[in-house]
Amino acid sequence: MEHPMEMNTLSEILEKLRLKGLDKEIKMTDHGKMQSDLKIYSPEDLTIIKTYRFEGDSDPADNSVLYLLEDKDGQIGYIMDAYGMYSSQENTGFDDFLKKIPTADRDLQELFS
Repeated sequence: MEHPMEMNTLSEILEKLRLKGLDKEIKMTDHGKMQSDLKIYSPEDLTIIKTYRFEGDSDPADNSVLYLLEDKDGQIGYIMDAYGMYSSQENTGFDDFLKKIPTADRDLQELFS
């Protein structure tokens, strides 16, 4: 009998990323680009390798999404956002930028083992 995959919380996944040294957050700048530390990215510089969606236990409107990304140098980082009507992104270009990033949904078991 197959057992369902254990669901993780957002904080558990962020902690696993931190322990692996992959806790580089990428954020939207005021100039419509994504930035992490000193790197500035265009959509073609990044690939979304995994997407996690979370819903709050007590409030279904408490939604968030975590995008794991890999840049052209093989560095892994993440973008975190609330979604739906509570989106935490004030920059109107965020959604357009995100839609332009190619997606390659990969099995990341080796990251979290």
